[in-house]
Amino acid sequence: MKSLINETLLKIKPNEPGWNQSRNRIPEHVKSVHLIGACGTGMGALACLLKDMGYAVTGSDQKVYPPMSDFLSSRKIVVADGFSEKNLSHSPDVVVVGNTVRRQNPEALEIDRQGLFFCSMPQAVNHFVATGKKPIVVAGTHGKTTTSAMMAWVLYRADLDPSFMIGGVLKYFDSNCRLGSGEHIVIEGDEYDTAFFDKGPKFLHYAPDVAIVTSVEFDHADIFADMDHVVSAFDAFISKIPGAGVLFAFDENEPIDRLVENRDCAVLRYGMKERSDWRVGEISAGGGQSLFSVFKQGRRFDRYAVGFVGRHNIFNALSVIAAADKIKIPKAIIKQALETFQGVKRRQEIRGVKRGVMVMDDFAHHPTAVKETIGGVKSFYPDRRLVAVFEPRTNSSRRNVFQKVYPLSFDDADMVCVRRPPLIETVPLDQRFSSSRLVSDLKQRGKEAFYFPDTEKIIDFISETARPGDIVLVMSNGGFDRIHERLLKRL
Repeated sequence: MKSLINETLLKIKPNEPGWNQSRNRIPEHVKSVHLIGACGTGMGALACLLKDMGYAVTGSDQKVYPPMSDFLSSRKIVVADGFSEKNLSHSPDVVVVGNTVRRQNPEALEIDRQGLFFCSMPQAVNHFVATGKKPIVVAGTHGKTTTSAMMAWVLYRADLDPSFMIGGVLKYFDSNCRLGSGEHIVIEGDEYDTAFFDKGPKFLHYAPDVAIVTSVEFDHADIFADMDHVVSAFDAFISKIPGAGVLFAFDENEPIDRLVENRDCAVLRYGMKERSDWRVGEISAGGGQSLFSVFKQGRRFDRYAVGFVGRHNIFNALSVIAAADKIKIPKAIIKQALETFQGVKRRQEIRGVKRGVMVMDDFAHHPTAVKETIGGVKSFYPDRRLVAVFEPRTNSSRRNVFQKVYPLSFDDADMVCVRRPPLIETVPLDQRFSSSRLVSDLKQRGKEAFYFPDTEKIIDFISETARPGDIVLVMSNGGFDRIHERLLKRL
């Protein structure tokens, strides 16, 4: 395949003008680190790892609140509430700048004024955490958090003492990061931009020993211009895999088919196609578990019983099985690890049951993720009424790029409740997503669907109409105004 790397670098938004990048590096001797935007999932994880490594760590953020504020406080990391040049009065050896930080942030201006060394989050991960380790990087539009978590858990159960940085909290560790002494580090490879001084995707900073690509679809409409732009970014990521490395690539995604052609590294496909290197056989559900067989190079490898639902999660597990086998983890340990995997918070997480009504939380927001999540939950609980509650919150879902696609994502739901997009006023008028139009389209497809202007109205409606046996599946990439706790309390 002809590389698109140069095209990628040209198409990604230009770096912020007027910014002196001569000190965009990490000095040789570092004792103190400050993180601007410390309460982000990745930045908070990095702060904790740096603290565990013995560095003096401080941070700041605009909104310091639980759970991340409590998480950092428990590690004795002081985080200032609000941005101010005073937060850098101690002149730290290096400042890590989160990707939500803008050029005119007072602390960014203070970096320039003092002439401090600075770097992005992935630069810091490479320098402080991943040096000397073998990175296992999981990338993809969907599934990368769950897949990364499963990979880390398999390595841990194999006594390989892995390090990891993941975009979700693993229930067993009650953390999204870990500093281990083993040779492997699992990193969730994010295609979102790196920092205001580096608008390239974060995953371009990593050179994987093992890579998994779960899917390539259009997302992040605020960053990527079109599908070709997304594909070019993933092309650049795959091009960074060294010749001795290996890529595990999903086999039911047309962009991936094009991306894996003529690569220097080994490419192994996984999915359900007969010709793929790793294949899932028959899938069934029973006894509160998903059951499936796995074939390697056409021969039966093993059979698994796992406590998660949905074809997408089974494919995620398959990629982990394949990668674990590649690094010579015994089959019995892989099987035991997957059977005991407790999952990731906010991924099909049951938040509580009241009056016989189950309230489930999921991070799904992209149309494909919404469809797969609803389908997976319905297949697991076929005799229960499934009420899907959706908040279009991301930069993409608040835009009309998926307006015609979302109606196809709710077919397996019995009832659908859609909230007005929060902060919709920040989106240009001609680009805004319409929740009321989605509801109208769903009704035309024969769905019982309802539009709500705010979260309170949804809670009122469900608390009045829910009946024993219902599953209320709440989908949003944000906190959704604490709808889960509030609904359970009302029920």
